[in-house]
Amino acid sequence: MGLLIDGQWQDQWYDTKSTGGKFERQDAKWRDWITADGTPAPGRTRGFKAEPDRYHLYVSLACPWAHRTLIVRKLKKLDDVISVSVVHHFMGENGWTFLKEDGATGDTLYGFDFLHQIYTKADPHFSGRVTVPVLWDKETETIVSNESAEIIRMLNSAFDAYGDASLDLYPEELRPEIDAINAKIYDTVNNGVYKAGFATTQEAYANAYRALFATLDELETRLASNRYLVGDRITEADWRLFTTLARFDPVYVGHFKCNRQPIADYPNLSAYFRELYAVPGVKETVDLLHVRHHYYRSHPTINPTRIVPEGPALDWDKPHDRERIG
Repeated sequence: MGLLIDGQWQDQWYDTKSTGGKFERQDAKWRDWITADGTPAPGRTRGFKAEPDRYHLYVSLACPWAHRTLIVRKLKKLDDVISVSVVHHFMGENGWTFLKEDGATGDTLYGFDFLHQIYTKADPHFSGRVTVPVLWDKETETIVSNESAEIIRMLNSAFDAYGDASLDLYPEELRPEIDAINAKIYDTVNNGVYKAGFATTQEAYANAYRALFATLDELETRLASNRYLVGDRITEADWRLFTTLARFDPVYVGHFKCNRQPIADYPNLSAYFRELYAVPGVKETVDLLHVRHHYYRSHPTINPTRIVPEGPALDWDKPHDRERIG
């Protein structure tokens, strides 16, 4: 995992010495917004109009943040509206690459070798981490956003003229509760597994580990009487949690030392996960080859041998019985 400094690629791992061993994620740098009519969103200066075949997603099938965007794109029926390039699962000294292998597509727009070239095409002097997902505007040849939480909201509403307008994953009446639970789950679960896995002191690891499992315990209790996280329908909060749960037993338990117990040992959380996994179109967005090979091969400070485990055995297709909860 490297970064660009004034447009020049540098192979640098995260600096945890300056943070007392804690992993701190850099905020996304590109934060513009697509709207139905192209009017800039509040607080933004650039306007981007929702149009078919204008925008392109750069994603990794391994990355939970990018996985969110693929799920929403699928559920909103935007497959033919927004095109996609999939990076290779191995992230080495050159960061994300466009090697065509194991379902990675290569860069279908420009034929670049590395994702950082997309960033410098948008800004030759960009400084910051080169991350996925990236929402690209093919018309102006620039990055609209690399913030997954905002990309999924654009996909949810801006393209209703071209996709499934009947599906709203961020209904107005539920937004305060969605925002509140998103914030808790992001800090302690979505990003919490990384704070545990990338910690370089015992204290930093232990704090992240304890916060992670405290929240998972709370969610297990919540899901005993609530079918979904918020309200009586699936919302973006569920999909934001889902992509972390999909990687928890295959990767985070072992690789990130989140090993108090797997999700499979939580009756409610595991059944809830299986219900989401069974939603039509979702299963095809889950690629465990990319997930396992990315994490176990791309983090030599954690797994210097780069041996990829063949397990665990997973049975995500078994009945979930969540219909019994009102």
